[in-house]
Amino acid sequence: MDGVKNSDDGQISILLIGMMSVSLLLILGVIGATSMQLSRIQLLDAADAAALDAADSIAEATVYEGGVGDGLQLTSDGVVAAASENLAQRVRPGRVASWNVAGGTGTPDGRTAVVVVQGQAAIPVISQALDVFGNSITITVQSSARSDVN
Repeated sequence: MDGVKNSDDGQISILLIGMMSVSLLLILGVIGATSMQLSRIQLLDAADAAALDAADSIAEATVYEGGVGDGLQLTSDGVVAAASENLAQRVRPGRVASWNVAGGTGTPDGRTAVVVVQGQAAIPVISQALDVFGNSITITVQSSARSDVN
């Protein structure tokens, strides 16, 4: 059998390459999913802080005319301005390439501040691959806050 070559010789290397490829894809998938979740949490933290800041903003004209009453009166423009200012003052996390206050930010009832933050996530390896195709990973989060007077 020393001089006879078996037709199965060398087939294990193809199997190893396939298994390594599948393993690498699984590892990159877990890294990407974890990184996206962490980016989402960081964006949600920023949206929470911006909503709290916006809930404390007041419509000065309304307060001067009618007083505070049982809660601060908010305007959608005031909520957008306060949320934008809050985001501008915050240090953007390294996992987030960019962020901004998105549409839907405002006040539905004049008492609750709703802030929508949209950001571009920087995912290791995956972001570079998507940049080649001109795409990116966008994450949108929403937070709301209400400031009542006791």
